[in-house]
Amino acid sequence: MKINNIKSLFRLSRHALITGVILGVLASCSTYLTNTERTYQANWESLSKHEAAPEWFQDAKLGIYFHWGPYSVPAYGSAWYPGNMYRKGHPVYMHHVKAYGPVSDFGYEDFIPMFKAQQFDPSEWAQLFKSAGAKFAGPVAQHHDGFAMWDSQINPWNAKAKGPERDILGELFTELKKQDVKTIATFHHARNGQRNKTPLAAGMTDFNSHYPYYEGSPTTTTDPKLRKLFGNFETIDEFNQYWLAQINEVVDNYSPDIIWFDSWMNMLPESYRQKMAAHYFNHAKNTNQEVVTVHKHNDMPMSLSVLDFEQGGRRDIHPMPWMTDITLGDSRWSYIEGEKYKPAELVVRNMIDVWSKNGIVLLNVSPRADGVINQTQRAALKTIGDWLQVHGEAVYGTRPFDTYGYGSAHSASSSHDGQSAKVEYTAKDVRFTVAKNNKAMYIFFLGEPKQGQKIKIKALGRHRYAPRSAVKSVSLLGSDVEVKWQDDAYSFNLVMPTVAMNNIATVFKLELE
Repeated sequence: MKINNIKSLFRLSRHALITGVILGVLASCSTYLTNTERTYQANWESLSKHEAAPEWFQDAKLGIYFHWGPYSVPAYGSAWYPGNMYRKGHPVYMHHVKAYGPVSDFGYEDFIPMFKAQQFDPSEWAQLFKSAGAKFAGPVAQHHDGFAMWDSQINPWNAKAKGPERDILGELFTELKKQDVKTIATFHHARNGQRNKTPLAAGMTDFNSHYPYYEGSPTTTTDPKLRKLFGNFETIDEFNQYWLAQINEVVDNYSPDIIWFDSWMNMLPESYRQKMAAHYFNHAKNTNQEVVTVHKHNDMPMSLSVLDFEQGGRRDIHPMPWMTDITLGDSRWSYIEGEKYKPAELVVRNMIDVWSKNGIVLLNVSPRADGVINQTQRAALKTIGDWLQVHGEAVYGTRPFDTYGYGSAHSASSSHDGQSAKVEYTAKDVRFTVAKNNKAMYIFFLGEPKQGQKIKIKALGRHRYAPRSAVKSVSLLGSDVEVKWQDDAYSFNLVMPTVAMNNIATVFKLELE
């Protein structure tokens, strides 16, 4: 029996052969290159020689990170509590005054000693993330608030010197490497720089900086140490240098496999972004790492960096690998009292949609200030990990098919970018992936199909003009039940087995010759 639309697989095979020959020639020629010629320079032309998405990253599919810091102490509003507590009239401001007193008496810095992280167990967390199926993991290294989660000699407001008095990033990286899990450090501190000193034009808000700036606010401090927490430097260029120095410190001391950037990097001069990338790529060359940078919007060229969509994803396949960052919380990123969490079934189905479109998922969890990841989130991670344990071969190391699939689910717009991460899929929605060695194809039903139902998949029909590749067998992942199937000129036909199938997502494997 035959299957249509496998022509892309043959194209990929030919492309891989040609690419392999070219790479072999280049590898032999590289022996004769000087060190200077192999060094990345701080300009886009030189930096674009870096491979944006190495094969290991395309294979990984899932990573886990977490929003955790002094903002986890009040556990109210959102991870933007530090800035909002200084915005007069804001609900967080009013909550703060009622719960802790005036901001002039109890500032954000007063939460730091309360951020003790006494239950933080890096070994257990590394195992938890790996068991959930993550191939890379790490912390929010620094959020908009200006507090660093590593042992910093540059930023005095760091987790080793204050609060937990532990090197959160360093300890976790050590344990992740023991588990053979790659590492990621995310940076959100481009927004920490105080850009509101200059009066704003009519109708504009202070959105470009995390902390507001107005007469009498503690955020306007000139204290040599405290002003660094609020990003309040003499000039914005002084902050830009501070931004860069902290990233370089993490790169030099911890060698992350991925550095990921939140929005607002566009507010930094292009030269600083170029210096950052050149330093990271050159460091990786010395450590023999294939590293990845991830950005949002147009903050970095896609020739050298992977584009991320927050809380969403693309609506169709893209030829270049991309990423989405989503959170287990219904909408919040840090731990918030009373926050609801997404059902694991919803998360898995939406991740499958991302994977079918050439995307990679960065999943966020929200620890409490004391270092406890609550049972609701742990249960979701276990469900995700259990599903991947059975169906992982259809995910890891796969590539997109000619089309991502089909279905009737309504894909609403995300609250941030692209398609929503909370689409309600059903078994009527179907997605495809292909093994990168072209030996198998996978069909996902995003739910549990009706037993005995015959399903026609027109996207896989044999067209008389299309190259044909034989299907050797069809199996149901996680079961040894016999699967009935038939190929014809218009569709590929599957008969659903008369056994219980996976209620999260049912996956069939087509073994190809």
